[in-house]
Amino acid sequence: MRKKLTANLFKAFVFAGSAAMLLGGAKQAAADNLSDAMIGAYKTSGLLEQNRALLRAQDENVAAAVARLRPVVDWVARAERQYVRNGNGTIATSNHDSTLSTGIDVSWLLFDNGVSRLSQLAAQETVLATRQALIDIEQQVLFSAVQAYVNVLLQQDTVALRSNNLRLLREELRAANDRFEVGEVTRTDVALAESRVAGAQANLIESQGDLRNARATYIQAVGSAPGPIAGQPPLPQRVASLQSAESIAMRNHPSLLSQQHAVKAADFASQSNSRNLGPSVTLRANATHASDASGPGTRDTSGASVTLSQRLYSGGSLASARRASIARLQAERGQLITTQRAVTQDVSAAFVALETARASLVSSNEQVRAARVAFDGIREEATLGARTTLDVLEAEQELLNAQTARVQSRANQALAAYALLQSQGLLTAEHLGLAVEIYDPTLYYNLVKDAPAHVSKRSKDLDRVMRALGKN
Repeated sequence: MRKKLTANLFKAFVFAGSAAMLLGGAKQAAADNLSDAMIGAYKTSGLLEQNRALLRAQDENVAAAVARLRPVVDWVARAERQYVRNGNGTIATSNHDSTLSTGIDVSWLLFDNGVSRLSQLAAQETVLATRQALIDIEQQVLFSAVQAYVNVLLQQDTVALRSNNLRLLREELRAANDRFEVGEVTRTDVALAESRVAGAQANLIESQGDLRNARATYIQAVGSAPGPIAGQPPLPQRVASLQSAESIAMRNHPSLLSQQHAVKAADFASQSNSRNLGPSVTLRANATHASDASGPGTRDTSGASVTLSQRLYSGGSLASARRASIARLQAERGQLITTQRAVTQDVSAAFVALETARASLVSSNEQVRAARVAFDGIREEATLGARTTLDVLEAEQELLNAQTARVQSRANQALAAYALLQSQGLLTAEHLGLAVEIYDPTLYYNLVKDAPAHVSKRSKDLDRVMRALGKN
């Protein structure tokens, strides 16, 4: 049963940490919707891999704290040579003595006034804080994928609008030339149309450059080039009110939870430094076998001692360390207040931004409708001679501006919706239900929290895990 459990833990942990392995067997399908983009970012993010490794390093600090209350056993081998010279003023004798010895030395801290235990609790709280920091990094990675996807979509729509605008302006230029040939308009009208066509060409080239930059950013955030974009991303469920959003954030935001654990860790560290002023009890034992290199003689010795020690004076270093730990605790508490206010402010800003984007999109839709009606009407009137070429060009520009504002409003709404989700601490692969193997930080911690010895089976399992992660 133990072998089966270890094998399952090993498989699950390696799968969770092996982004390159997941992508190396076959070419990844190009992302065509927002979920695919976030899945790609979650699987391939170097930032996530970096912080997962940092969390595993922090897990080992718990093991180190546990090990401090365990015996330390050393194997010792010694080679000694002594030269002794004796004399009484008239006669001198000398003696050479060579000894080879081997033995075991044992040192065991039996009592340290709770210092090691408090250090262990501080390390455990630091692990919990680092886990929440990892979730915050995950939110940043996923939001970067959202930004990259929305920006590609925005630039694609912008290129399409400007391409269509260029086509319409070229039609107007041809119409202006035709009317000029029959004397209905002047050379000025033709020049105006030519100027607008040239400007539209320049704008289209600029938009195409922006699209290439957006695709490059997408590759950096997601790990693969975007395929045909499926369309506007689905928006997350709308929160009922600002107060509800703030309440959710206070319960879930990883930055806040991380700082709460940081305060607890600093509190335990402060208590540990205070206890460090107390006594300690240490057991020491040894067993030695020695032989005379110059003769057949051997000697076996063993012994044990229990030492109670109390440092009386250390130049003020212990008191200084205690005061410094108290100051760090106060600093962490101050940071907690700052974090709480920052989370509240971020939620408020994201909520207002989302409401503003929604209202802006409604206005933009109405603006596009009105601008299209005006453009169609003015262009029809121009064919009858009631409108000038300049009127048509201005109406076309007004329609283009309205359409551009609408696609920008759509992008702003999507970004604001996911920014609000992030500000509440809910922009995670688990909450979004992404089709990925969720990284479980408890797997590695459970393997190392009891500080397995290097020769143990669990330690060998950990070595296999680390080697597998190193290949990724």
